[in-house]
Amino acid sequence: MTGESRRVLVTGGAGFIGSHVADAFLARGDQVWIVDDLSSGRRENIPKGATFVEADIASPVVRELFRDVRFDVLNHHAAQIDVRVSVEDPSRDARTNLLGLLNLMEGAREVGTERVVYVSSGGVVYGEPELRPTPETQPKLPLSPYGVTKLAGEFYLHYYREVHGIEYVALRYSNVYGPRQDPHGEAGVVAIFCNRLLEAETLTIFGDGEQTRDYVFVGDVAAANVQASEMGFNDAPGLDGPAYNVATGVGTSVNRLADHLEEVAETHPGREYRAARKGELRHSMLAVDKFKDRGWAPRVDLRSGLRETFRFIAESRGVPAESA
Repeated sequence: MTGESRRVLVTGGAGFIGSHVADAFLARGDQVWIVDDLSSGRRENIPKGATFVEADIASPVVRELFRDVRFDVLNHHAAQIDVRVSVEDPSRDARTNLLGLLNLMEGAREVGTERVVYVSSGGVVYGEPELRPTPETQPKLPLSPYGVTKLAGEFYLHYYREVHGIEYVALRYSNVYGPRQDPHGEAGVVAIFCNRLLEAETLTIFGDGEQTRDYVFVGDVAAANVQASEMGFNDAPGLDGPAYNVATGVGTSVNRLADHLEEVAETHPGREYRAARKGELRHSMLAVDKFKDRGWAPRVDLRSGLRETFRFIAESRGVPAESA
C-alpha cells in the first residue's frame, strides 16, 4: 500500500492526535475523510483538504459513508479516553469504545477495506508491568474499564483478521503530547503545566512526583500511523503479532517534566504536592524495538517537543511567540 493515493477515514480526526494523523495522511497525498462528533474534538483542528462528517461512530451515518466512499484504510482514533469517566460509567465507555468499533468494522468488512490502524493504549493495557521498558508480549492486565475496552478492541480485531481476513495494526500508545493538546488524558499534565506556568501559578503534583511516564511527541505518532498503514502485514499468530508500541522507551518523572517546562517557560512559581490518586500507575515506559525493526522510530527529543508544545499553547493564549 505504498505510493498510491488512498481513500482514508480518520475517526476522531478533530481531536488532538487524530488531527495530526489526518495532516500526515494528507501530506502523503491521500484523500482523507474525518468522522468526529465534536464531543471532545474541535472544529478548528480539522485540516484543510479533509472532508468532514459530524457523526457518532456508532451511528448508521458511518455505515452509509463506508458504502459511499469504500475506504481503503480505516484509521480509528475516536474513543472515550478518560480513565476516570470509564471508572464512573463503564457502560458509557463500552458504548463508544466497543459498539463504535464494531460499527466501523462491519462497515469495513462490507466494503472490503484493506487495512485498519487501531489505536490501543500501552499506558493501560499492560497494567503495572514488571518489565520496563515493556515489550508487546508482556501480560495484559488493565486496571480500568478504559484499558479493558482497548484490549477488548484488539481481540475483536483479531477475530476480524482470522474470520474475515481484514489486515490490521494495533498501535499501543504511551503518553502523547504536543501542539493542540488539551488537559485530558494521561499526558494532559503537559498542557496543564504549560497553562499554569503561563499564569505564573503553582504546579500541582499528585504523590511524590517520582512516578514515571513515557512521553512521545505527536508528530512522531502521526508518522507511526502512516507507517502502520503502508508496511507489510505481520501475520504472526496471536494478539501481539500486529501490535506495536508507539513510545520512546524512556521514562520521565513528573518532577523532571516540571523541571523541563519551568526551564522552557523561564519561571519557577513553585509546586504543591497532594495525595496520590488512587489507581494511578507508578511507572510506565514501553519498548519500541519491534516497531524500529519495521522502519519507525521517535525523532523528537523531549526538550524540543516540550518547547514546541509550550510555544503553541502560549500563542493560542495570545502570548507572543518570542515571550514563550
